[in-house]
Amino acid sequence: MAGIRVTEVDWQWLRNGAAHHTQEYPSPELVVRRGQMFTLVLELNCPLDNREALIFTVETGPQASEALHTKAVFQTTEREVGDAWTAVKAAQMENTVTVSLTSPPDAIIGRYLLSARVSSRRKHSNRKLGEFVLLFNPWCPEDDVFLASEEERQEYVLNDNGIIFRGVEKHIQAQGWNFGQFEEDILNICLSILDRSPSHQDDPATDVSCRHDPIYVTRIISAMVNSNNDRGVVQGQWQGKYGGGTSPLHWRGSVAILHKWFKGRFKPVKYGQCWVFAGVMCTVLRCLGIATRVVSNFNSAHDTDRNLSVDKYVDSFGRTLEDLTEDSMWNFHVWNESWFARQDLGPSYNGWQVLDATPQEESEGVFRCGPASVTAIREGDVHLAHDGPFVFAEVNADYVTWLWNEDESRERVYSDTKKIGRCISTKAVGSDSRVDITGLYKYPEGSRKERQVYSKAVRKLFSVEASGRRARVRRIGGRGVWRDDLLEPTTKPSITGKFKVLEPPVLGHDLKLALCLTNLTSRAQRIRVNLSGATILYTRRPVAEILHESHIVRLGPEEEKKIPIKISYSQYKEDLTEDKKILLAAMCLVTKGDKLLVEKDITLEDFITIKVLGPAMVGVAVVVEVMVVNPLLERVEDCVLMVEGSGLLQGQLNINVRSLEPQERALVQFNITPFKSGPRQLQVDLVSSHFSDIKGFVIIHVATAK
Repeated sequence: MAGIRVTEVDWQWLRNGAAHHTQEYPSPELVVRRGQMFTLVLELNCPLDNREALIFTVETGPQASEALHTKAVFQTTEREVGDAWTAVKAAQMENTVTVSLTSPPDAIIGRYLLSARVSSRRKHSNRKLGEFVLLFNPWCPEDDVFLASEEERQEYVLNDNGIIFRGVEKHIQAQGWNFGQFEEDILNICLSILDRSPSHQDDPATDVSCRHDPIYVTRIISAMVNSNNDRGVVQGQWQGKYGGGTSPLHWRGSVAILHKWFKGRFKPVKYGQCWVFAGVMCTVLRCLGIATRVVSNFNSAHDTDRNLSVDKYVDSFGRTLEDLTEDSMWNFHVWNESWFARQDLGPSYNGWQVLDATPQEESEGVFRCGPASVTAIREGDVHLAHDGPFVFAEVNADYVTWLWNEDESRERVYSDTKKIGRCISTKAVGSDSRVDITGLYKYPEGSRKERQVYSKAVRKLFSVEASGRRARVRRIGGRGVWRDDLLEPTTKPSITGKFKVLEPPVLGHDLKLALCLTNLTSRAQRIRVNLSGATILYTRRPVAEILHESHIVRLGPEEEKKIPIKISYSQYKEDLTEDKKILLAAMCLVTKGDKLLVEKDITLEDFITIKVLGPAMVGVAVVVEVMVVNPLLERVEDCVLMVEGSGLLQGQLNINVRSLEPQERALVQFNITPFKSGPRQLQVDLVSSHFSDIKGFVIIHVATAK
C-alpha cells in the first residue's frame, strides 16, 4: 500500500485574508500575520486514521535550522499550546482535513516553505505544500508591534496613501503621497530589500534569524532605503541638479521607485530628498506590518559636530559662507516613526520610535538613523540606543549666527531667527488634517521641565554639569571647551527688525516686501542695512543671489521705518529651484557697534483645484474637474496634467493642456473608474518646462459596487 499523502491544499485565501487584514495583498501566496491562527483545508488520497497525526515543517531563509528558530517541526494536536508553532485538527470529513496553524507572536517574518507528512510515514516522504508569507501583527497583544487602537491600525498599517508636510514653519504645505503597499509585487520587493542588505549578504542564516525583532528589521530598512554603503533603493541629491534621473519633487509615491529599483537589478533610483526616503520607508514598514507614519520637523538642525549648536557663518550682507558652515538648519526635514516595544530599553520607552533613512550621518559606520525612542528624546535620555544625540539635536539645538570678518575674526550676531524644532507635524488619523506632535518630542519651550531635560542631555553628551539653560561646549582648536561668553551676544541690539510681506508671494509675480526697523532707544541712530536675497533649496543652501543692495537709514528716537523691497519675476525666474524658496537677509549695522541679522524664508505659492463631480463607486466612471492657472506673465504651450491614484487609476494618466495665455485659468475634465473602495487619494500635478510642478491632491471616498 502506497500510504497516505496530501494531494491538494486549499489555502482559504478569503477567510484567512479577512481574519489577518491581508486581503489587499495581491500576492500569489497566502499572506498571514504572526501570533494568529490561519486555516488550511488538505485533501488526502485516503481518510486519515484517528491514530495518525499530520506532521508539519515550516522553514524560512537559507540553511533553515531549529536552533536558529528558522525552522519548526510540529504535529496536529487537539488544542493550541503557548509560544511555539502549533497545528490543531479542526475538522475531518472523509479525505478532507481542516487544520488551523498558529505561529508564535515572536516568529521570524518572511517567506516560509510549508511541508507535511503523515506520522506513520518516514521523514523523506515530506510533501511540499507551498509557500506563505508571515508578517508582523499589530493586532496581536503579544507581538512587540501591537497597537491597541483599531483607528490607528487602519491609518498606520492599512492606509495606502498619506500626506507629507513640507514648506516653511509659517507656511506649511501638504503634499499627497501614494504609499501603495498593496500594489503588485511590492510585498515581494520589500522582502527582497531585507535580502539585499549587507548583513544578509555576509551571513544569511544569522540575518534571517534576527528578523523576529522590529528593532533589527527597522534598522536594516533605515540603511537600505538610501543607497549609501549598500546599493539601497534611493540615491540622494541635494545640489539642485538632477541630470540622469528624476527630480525628487516629481515623485508622487513609492511604487514607481520600488518597481524601478527591483526591475533595474537593484540599481539605486535617482534621486531622493528627505520626504522621498521617508515615503519609501513608510511603504516598506507598513507592508511588513509595522505601524508607521511620516513626520515633518520644521527648522530642523543638522548638527555635524554634536555640540547641540548649529553654527552659521555669514558675511556683512548676511550671506551664508558655505565653506565655513558645516552645520545647517533645514526649512524642514522628514523622517518616520514606527510603533513597537523596546525590549532592549524597557517598557517606559515603548511606543513611537524615530527612524530616518535620509543619509545625513553614519551610525555604527552605516548611513542610517534609529530606532530612537521618542520618549527618550523628550526625557533627554540621549545615551540610549540608537542615535539619540542626533535626533535630540534635530529638535533642540541652538541656531547661532557668526559674522565672519575680513580679518578672519568672528563675532556673534544677534539674530531673531526661529527656534529649532517647530511645528513637528504628521497626518491626523482618519483625516487630512495636520496634527502638531511637538509635545511628544519636548516639554513646552522655556518651562522648568524643559530646562531640566536640556541639562540632563548636556550632561549625558559631554559628561559635564550645565550651568543655566543654554550653556554649551564649543569645540575650539579641536578641544571641547566649556564657554558661556562666546555664545550670547553681550546685549540685545538697540533696534529690532522684521521683514513684512506686502502681497502674497505668488510664483510668476514680483515680490513686494518691506523691512521694518524700529529704534528702541530715545536717541537718534544711523544704521547701515546690507540686504541680500538668494534662491535656496529646502536645506537653505543658497543657489543664486538675486538681491544685493545697501541703504543708510536714520531712525529718530523710538521711530519705526519701512524700507520697501521689490524683487521682480525676471530677477528670480532663471534661478528659482523646484523648492520655490527664497531666503532674504538684512545685516543691520548700527553706528555704535550693535549688529542685528534679520532673515525671512519665502515659499512662492501656486494654485490648482480639484473637484469630483458626483459620488464615486467601484466600477462606475466619475468626472474629475481640475482648474489650473498659468502662473507666468508669458504664454505657455507645453503644460501637461499628470494624474495618479492607487485604486482609482491603473498607472499614470497624462493629459495635454491647451496653450495658456499669461495668468489664464483653464478647466480640464477627465473620467476615472475606481476599482477599490474606501478613502482613495488622487494626485494631480501641472507640469511644464517653464515652471516647477504645481501639485495638488484630493481624497475621494469610494463606495463599494451596488
